[in-house]
Amino acid sequence: MVLNNQFRDCLNRKGWQESRVGYWVTKNAELIRRTLLLSPEDQKKKIEAANEIPVFSYNQTDFVKDRIAIEVQFGKYAFVAYDLFVKHLAFYIGDHIDVGIEILPMRSLKSQMSSGVSYYEGELYNVIRQRRGVPGVPLVIMGIEA
Repeated sequence: MVLNNQFRDCLNRKGWQESRVGYWVTKNAELIRRTLLLSPEDQKKKIEAANEIPVFSYNQTDFVKDRIAIEVQFGKYAFVAYDLFVKHLAFYIGDHIDVGIEILPMRSLKSQMSSGVSYYEGELYNVIRQRRGVPGVPLVIMGIEA
């Protein structure tokens, strides 16, 4: 938590801010496909007009500036996969960013943290194993050493 706070304080001073993009979902997959590219207001109206229940949701990213998103991830394994394959991709497809940056601990730093924390070398392997084009967003993965 201390590292996250230090990143937040430093990046906020340089004009990087958290970003949230809201949208409406429903249980009807076809309706989601038809409303996906609409504004949130129009999404909600179309869902209600189809007699479905609109559920508000959002994607959040730690820092955005100049069409670049930064996620600082010193959490559990699942959070990195969510960042890479949901958050960065959603902001990219939504035309809010041109590139995503994921900041992770290197293995040397991970060894000083609690169990279950992902680390740079492992996540780099996971991305390379997916082959080119996955995830479908220009991405920089950075490792922080101890």
